[in-house]
Amino acid sequence: MYIGIDLGGTNIAAGVVDENGRIVCKGSVPTIKERHYSEIIRDMAELAKKLAADAGYGIDDIEAVGIGCPGTVDNSRGMVVYANNIKMDHVPLADEFRKYIDAPVNIENDANAAAYGEYIANGNGAESYIFMTLGTGVGGGIIINGKIYRGFNCAGAEIGHSSIVLDGKTCTCGKKGCLECYASVTALIEQTGEKMKEHPDSMMNEWVKKHGKISGRTAFECAKAGDKAAREVKAQYIRYVAEGVSNMINIFQPEMFVIGGGISKEGDELLVPIKKFVYENDYNKYMPKTEIKIAELFNDAGIVGAAMAAVNRA
Repeated sequence: MYIGIDLGGTNIAAGVVDENGRIVCKGSVPTIKERHYSEIIRDMAELAKKLAADAGYGIDDIEAVGIGCPGTVDNSRGMVVYANNIKMDHVPLADEFRKYIDAPVNIENDANAAAYGEYIANGNGAESYIFMTLGTGVGGGIIINGKIYRGFNCAGAEIGHSSIVLDGKTCTCGKKGCLECYASVTALIEQTGEKMKEHPDSMMNEWVKKHGKISGRTAFECAKAGDKAAREVKAQYIRYVAEGVSNMINIFQPEMFVIGGGISKEGDELLVPIKKFVYENDYNKYMPKTEIKIAELFNDAGIVGAAMAAVNRA
């Protein structure tokens, strides 16, 4: 048995995972990210111990622990080089964690871990696989020949920071026009709000009054109900996402491309127009096409991926 931990800015989620990538027990605790990292690591370890016990195992039954962490992660040294939201700067996370649980510990960037989890779940052994997650930002991971591609410096596969608009909006990374500025759920919420101001009679305004705030669902739900302004938001947003997908496919021509994150739960409402755009604009006109799919694990992807990356490293 293995432990997979998904360290997020809001919650620490973890699970006991078997060698086939099946979660047998999972749980979470608040991160309280303002604290010193040592307290967060302690809570990660305590949660791991609790879940092992809940699943009927002693901590000595755990073969290895995998941790997915936001920010720049040096996998080879088990170090979080820098994470802004959780305030980690050159933190030897693996060594610190082993003070509580004496087992092999593998550290991955959280997007890489999620990508690997989805690959285990629905990759079908693809030799080349790209995962893109649409959330607060745009993250992603690349799997080649069953292994996570990290780049020579462990900073690779930052899909969200490829440019789609020259001199466009300024990204949190400092560059302009990043995919993240247009295809994240944060961007979708911003786009929805702008359109609502332009169209005060739009159904979206009533939707927000009813639900309390704009979310990634606002435009999609109102578009389904026939609202014209919402349809415009939805169409433009999907075009941005599709441009990002198309760019990655043109570079890598992967066997499979999977889209995850909360907005991916829209299913065919998102997937069908993306596939249409990509297949019409794909540079590859004559060879087999990349299979484009929606993720299956959703919030469990990081737990499974972190654990399974530890399995293959242990």
